[in-house]
Amino acid sequence: MNSLAKLAIDAHGGLERWQQFDAVSARLVQGGVLWQLKGQAATLSETNVAVGLRREWASHSPFGATGRRSRFEPGRVALEAADGAVLEELQDPRRSFDGHTLTTPWTDLQLAYFAGYAMWTYLNTPFLLAWPGVMSEELSPWQEAGESWRRLEARYPDSIATHSAKQTLYFDDAGLLKRHDYDVDIAGGSPGAHYVDGYTEVSGIKFPSVRRVFVRQDDVGFRQEPVIVSIDLSDIQLT
Repeated sequence: MNSLAKLAIDAHGGLERWQQFDAVSARLVQGGVLWQLKGQAATLSETNVAVGLRREWASHSPFGATGRRSRFEPGRVALEAADGAVLEELQDPRRSFDGHTLTTPWTDLQLAYFAGYAMWTYLNTPFLLAWPGVMSEELSPWQEAGESWRRLEARYPDSIATHSAKQTLYFDDAGLLKRHDYDVDIAGGSPGAHYVDGYTEVSGIKFPSVRRVFVRQDDVGFRQEPVIVSIDLSDIQLT
């Protein structure tokens, strides 16, 4: 790892501590215009999520109807009953987004895929910088809100399902994540500027509890309205 990646991982609790756990879970309250654009306004407005830390998987429960949950892995996504019975499933789900734009509606399984890989990415960042095959390089600093943030360009291998192969992470002087830029490939490459705040410490690991995603502009600025996605996390637990 380069020095900025190491600073960031250490600032969030350290790799040694992180590797003591297998999963993280949280309560989510979500909003923003994305869900309406996708025809999924209320499905995941209040739910719980769990994600893996040693391999890529995620599950949201409830997923819409009470007693229904999702199961995401990069090559498969499914909806399950409370007893684990498979209700619907989709193999190679990323191919189903071919030709999509920001306003193309999503099926329930497509929503489960997006929400699964997105929350897996968010809750594993910045520790993903130590993941096999992930490469990173420090960029020039970025000035915003009277602060200077260090920037790291991360490149993810094809084996990881995430927004885009190239993403940019912004860190303050202490190494805490402040902003996360990416293009949402499965929504026509829509550019996002994802801000985090409200850090809380859980079992020695620091997590942001407030997340807001805006439309990123060509100059790396962003439009404050509308909020594309809002995510408020509580009851974060490591197991």
